[in-house]
Amino acid sequence: MTLVYLVRHGENDWTGKRLPGWRKGIHLNASGQTQADALVEAFEGVPLAALYSSPLERALETAAPLARARHVKVIRLEGIGELRAGRWEGQPLSRLRRTKQWSVIQRAPSLARLPGGESFAEVQGRVVEALETLCARHPKAAIACFSHADPIKLAIAFYLGLPLDSFQRLSISPASISLLAIGSDHARLLLLNDARAAGGAKPG
Repeated sequence: MTLVYLVRHGENDWTGKRLPGWRKGIHLNASGQTQADALVEAFEGVPLAALYSSPLERALETAAPLARARHVKVIRLEGIGELRAGRWEGQPLSRLRRTKQWSVIQRAPSLARLPGGESFAEVQGRVVEALETLCARHPKAAIACFSHADPIKLAIAFYLGLPLDSFQRLSISPASISLLAIGSDHARLLLLNDARAAGGAKPG
């Protein structure tokens, strides 16, 4: 089995306020950088074969301290990138929560597509495809994947056999660590939303 550590990026000034999607130029703030630095100790003693990251800055910056400590390069992987938010990209969450589409996303995300962006089913499909490729590349090894809240929740829901409409019940905090053991015929969730390295940061 492959041990896949799923790490959400650290905090930034948009966390819990705006929907960033794939917008470039969103960097970790001071708190997020502290969280990223703390992940080095959190992974102490874990023999990671490789580090993968969403190509977005906030994920790459979260992976950077661990990569420096291990003297390895972070491999960018588009498949574990954030949900493409289309016309919602950059919009305040306070405004989006008042739309009819938001209630569909919360109640039945399997039916939802962000205007001009991806559906949740599409995101789940590409994330799982990326992870399956990595597991084939790293059998019987441990890897870390730095990603985003929704892709991580969607991946965990898939490997647990949860309906897509239930994925919103999972919570993934900034700089938290979740761990899946993925084999050729089954998977196990060994750790969910461990945010101790991030000082117990609340979801946002």
